[in-house]
Amino acid sequence: MHKKLGLVAAGAAMALVLAACAGGGAGGGGGAGGGAAQQQQPADLLVGVAMPTQESERWIDDGDNVKKQLEAAGYQVSLQFANNDIPTQSQQIDQMITQGADALIIAAIDGTALSSQLQTAKSQNIPVISYDRLIRNSPDVDFYVTFDNFQVGVAQGEALLTGLGIKNADGSPGSATGPFNIELFAGSLDDNNAFFFFNGAMSVLQPLIDNGTLVVKSGQTAIEQIAIQRWLQETAQKRMEDVLTAAYNDGSKLNGVLSPYDGISRGIITALQNAGYGPTLSGGANPLPVVTGQDAEVASVKLINDGVQSSTIFKDTRLLAEQGVIAAKAYLSGSQPQANDTTTYDNGVKVVPSYLLPVETVFKDNIQSSLVDSGYLTAQEVASGQSG
Repeated sequence: MHKKLGLVAAGAAMALVLAACAGGGAGGGGGAGGGAAQQQQPADLLVGVAMPTQESERWIDDGDNVKKQLEAAGYQVSLQFANNDIPTQSQQIDQMITQGADALIIAAIDGTALSSQLQTAKSQNIPVISYDRLIRNSPDVDFYVTFDNFQVGVAQGEALLTGLGIKNADGSPGSATGPFNIELFAGSLDDNNAFFFFNGAMSVLQPLIDNGTLVVKSGQTAIEQIAIQRWLQETAQKRMEDVLTAAYNDGSKLNGVLSPYDGISRGIITALQNAGYGPTLSGGANPLPVVTGQDAEVASVKLINDGVQSSTIFKDTRLLAEQGVIAAKAYLSGSQPQANDTTTYDNGVKVVPSYLLPVETVFKDNIQSSLVDSGYLTAQEVASGQSG
């Protein structure tokens, strides 16, 4: 978990390193950054940007940030959102290739569903940058930009322990000893990141489950049992309702919930409040359980500020967009982007060279320093729970 100054410094250093990188040519012709591309001006080059959905504030911000930064560098941009529909995203990428895209930046809905499109891109020397979600089972992925996703999970597990009082925010032992009843949620099984988040969190939580400090009363601890398809808030709410009915109808209380994403967190919280918990973490005879999150979505940041949600993981998507753009610019100028990880991200066919960014945990007491002072959100947005 990195504090704001460390994040900003790391982001600045990454930008300098990547901007300065150079390497061998990525191959001749087309969008792969061969000689023809080197002689073209940015205004002559088209970058296709495929994002999964506009249902999540996070992906809207990502798409807008990538588009703005590419356009500021002079490139043409085709930005498409697929509304979490795999055939739609496949068709959008086909169209980008047909339109003459010179590079593709893709945040896949399903990391295994784009083999045909990637084969076509490869045949036309179009570099493919996998954006935040690793595209799997294809040799035709050139580069991956993401956050340290295992560390995201570690941070979520630590945040749950901090919320329960087992640990203090500085990592030192807290005064609470348990046992505590917790439940586990994971992301969509078709998103490779879900496994990194889950494994990172369980590296923290499993020892305490094993020694009885934490009790998963439902007995559901396998990722296949706790996954939320498409990361949908409504699906998470329904699962939380089912777990409460099945495992907590004896009057026992739920103390904490590992949630991998803010939208899932809001669904969990709605189910808990409907079941008589809350309304806040500290209010009433039946306080809300500690609920973690991810992405610092403005609606959840307001909940954290109001004492409803416990924490979220801040991944500065401005920096992620910057790295995606730097990678695209490298390919389009005939260079290779520089990776800082060449061992972790095996997509089932190859280890994809990657650039990993740091993450930061946000609680109520560092919303101002981490999110507002950095310009990521305004005080008005935090207070209202609405963007803009």
